[in-house]
Amino acid sequence: MTVPAPIRVGLSTASCYPLGTSAAFRIAAELGYDGVEVMVWNEAASQDPEFLRDLVERWGVPVLSVHAPTLLLTQRVMGNEPWGKVDRSVALARDVGASTVVLHPPFRWQKEYATGFVEGVAQREREHPQIRLAGENMFPWRARGREVQAYLPHWDLRRNHYSHTTLDLSHTATSGSDALALADELGDRLTHIHLADGLGSYKDEHLVPGRGNQPCAELLQHLSRTGFSGDVVVEVGTRRLSDEDRLIDLAEALAFARLHLAIGAGEASAP
Repeated sequence: MTVPAPIRVGLSTASCYPLGTSAAFRIAAELGYDGVEVMVWNEAASQDPEFLRDLVERWGVPVLSVHAPTLLLTQRVMGNEPWGKVDRSVALARDVGASTVVLHPPFRWQKEYATGFVEGVAQREREHPQIRLAGENMFPWRARGREVQAYLPHWDLRRNHYSHTTLDLSHTATSGSDALALADELGDRLTHIHLADGLGSYKDEHLVPGRGNQPCAELLQHLSRTGFSGDVVVEVGTRRLSDEDRLIDLAEALAFARLHLAIGAGEASAP
């Protein structure tokens, strides 16, 4: 099934963990994904633009986006200075031809970084107009029945003034947010999708789309109907699966995305 242009469906290298970046490119090519999102982590290959360009040439799939190492587990990747990590991620995206850098909001203990975060993101977009720095929706942490606001300025995209945003459907499940309402409210600021699913667990499940309670199908159809010009990236968890079952899940996620993007495109073109 052909994806209605211009919406591409990419594969996050995080979807192939614990396999490395090279394996993710191979899987993306074998299954027919339109590109790859590189999750930058402590694997050297994920940080090396020359190595990534070689993978692009070998497997024929481009790098659509780069996920900056702003997760809790990647605090020391690309150095310890937060803005330095962002700048290196932007440089990596530029060097491999990616158009989007995905950013998590700062943690509460990164107060100086958080204070100027929104303006710092905007400044870097002015300096690098070919790169979109897309802030991602997150969720409150939960401990002993209480919610902890772990992010600044806030985990909710509607409270932050980013020009470009990433909507993650596993995160909307964890936060209890209405994904369709959020997409509608973000409007043109919605420029990147992390396609996953969830049942509302505090664990951030990243299920294959269609296996949780999120409106994954409805959102994809909405994107096609409304002329969304960004990319849809599959970001699901396959860590505990065999190699065969991993391929099955990633093929299912790709088929799900293309089916519902096609349905939406058909509705948009119907008289």
